[in-house]
Amino acid sequence: MTFDKVIKGGMIVDGRNFPRYRADIGIRDGRITRIGKIPARDGADVIDASGLIVAPGFVDLHTHYDAQVFWDPYCTLSGWHGVTSVAIGNCGFGFAPARPEMRDYLMSSLTRVEAIPRACMEAALPWTWETFPEWLDVLDRQPKGLNMLSYVPINPLLVHVMGYEAAKSRDATPGERAEMVRLLQEAVEAGACGWSAQRSAPGTGFDVQRDYDGTPFATDLMSKETALALGAALADYDHTFIQTLMLTDDPAGDLAHLEELAAVSDSPILFNAVGTMANMPDAHRFILGWIRSCQERGLPLYAQCVTSGAGFTFTFENWNMWDDSPAWRDATLGTPAERLAKFKDPVRRQAMIEQPPMLFPFAETVILRTRTERFLPAKGTKLPDAARILGYDDMGALLIDMAVADELTTLLQVPQVNTDPALQAELVVAPYGLWGVSDGGAHTKFITLGAYPTESLIDFVRERNLVTLEEAHWRLSALPARAAGFRDRGTLVEGAPADIVVYDFENLTLHDEEVAEDLPGGEWRRIRRADGYRHILVNGEVTFVDGKETGATPGRLLRHGRG
Repeated sequence: MTFDKVIKGGMIVDGRNFPRYRADIGIRDGRITRIGKIPARDGADVIDASGLIVAPGFVDLHTHYDAQVFWDPYCTLSGWHGVTSVAIGNCGFGFAPARPEMRDYLMSSLTRVEAIPRACMEAALPWTWETFPEWLDVLDRQPKGLNMLSYVPINPLLVHVMGYEAAKSRDATPGERAEMVRLLQEAVEAGACGWSAQRSAPGTGFDVQRDYDGTPFATDLMSKETALALGAALADYDHTFIQTLMLTDDPAGDLAHLEELAAVSDSPILFNAVGTMANMPDAHRFILGWIRSCQERGLPLYAQCVTSGAGFTFTFENWNMWDDSPAWRDATLGTPAERLAKFKDPVRRQAMIEQPPMLFPFAETVILRTRTERFLPAKGTKLPDAARILGYDDMGALLIDMAVADELTTLLQVPQVNTDPALQAELVVAPYGLWGVSDGGAHTKFITLGAYPTESLIDFVRERNLVTLEEAHWRLSALPARAAGFRDRGTLVEGAPADIVVYDFENLTLHDEEVAEDLPGGEWRRIRRADGYRHILVNGEVTFVDGKETGATPGRLLRHGRG
């Protein structure tokens, strides 16, 4: 046979924003070797794609599957929704470098900031590495159902070089800075794709998430000088990029710094993240305008856009997203029993009432479930309405009383962003805006944003006609691949790796959220599945048929963007 596989009779949308066309695809040794008319007899295996769309696998640049890959080689939810390549190590958080005495800290930190259950990490992580090159070697050997790039997360790097106390209290010395640069370049030489860091200034109201003990992250205290040194360390590499968030009380200074960082690193910067807020309709427009001006000046900055409209569903047993309020931050530290005791403390209660969070405000919080009879009339309402119904003058007081009565099990939801469809549409069509920010592998009890590729095809193309199918596939595959150094991936062209989705566009269906008790350590998560993906291929091997895993794990660690 001429080909290992032939995908026969499909409508090809190749990811380049070219018009769709009907053709066959011949695959040999994991790559597309021919696109055209291919007799079925020339394929050892033939996939009938009649009436289906054949497109490049999706590229998800914002994930936290650093832990999950050790128990789920398909990195679901992403794998269920056509994603064939991911970047891990986002936001400056990860597991390397890691001396043995720092392992507990890294797991504690990831438990709070990314809400990855501690029990899962304890059950699954082998901890057979210390240096970043050793971490890459472990990832390389781990069976994978999709491809991976790994950032060097800067928080572990700072703590590794400076020590925990120093990294939490001061900037790096010149000698420490030089050692960080050495280790970063060692990691890049071994195949890392660049570096990532969350940077939000403590005490300014912009410190949106804190460490497991309530202190700022080391990256929050990292100076611009240190960041520029780490940026300059990438200047000699042509496959690296940077993912960062920057929030301080000096927005103009922040943007000027990021422009300088792009210039000295000569690397793309993914600005994380841009969403729309109905009460601040010009905020995303300002950032998108700045991004466009940077691109016009040859500075490779991209906006990572939260294009989904999904919200956070949570209880106070594990909620950690109101750290911008010192009182709520303090109350949501510790075990559920410790949290409940804090919620019951009248002094803390008063402080929590007086210091409501700015991120995800009370007014948008919906009460989905309560176990306490006197609060049942508020079920299904937003807090302002619930307060009126139940005779409360203050929404925070109601929320605290309800949480205490339910022993923290009150089920709540806050919208993440994009409550106004018209504003959301501005993100969707923004020039060179990257769709997604799935946070796959993180906040497993809160969100299901890993379904964003399916949501995008259904909502933005089929139902609202915001973009063509051709543009959607360019944004879901080719654009993120180019921004992030996934070399040769993201398009269906001869010679490219055969990362392919074959799906029924008209009948593509996104299921409702459900709870799955399928994590190690006896933990659970929220999931969303899809119907309509007939075949998903990674490096020429079929990983899913009609939503079911095949057992094949052809995914690769893409050192230097290749593999």
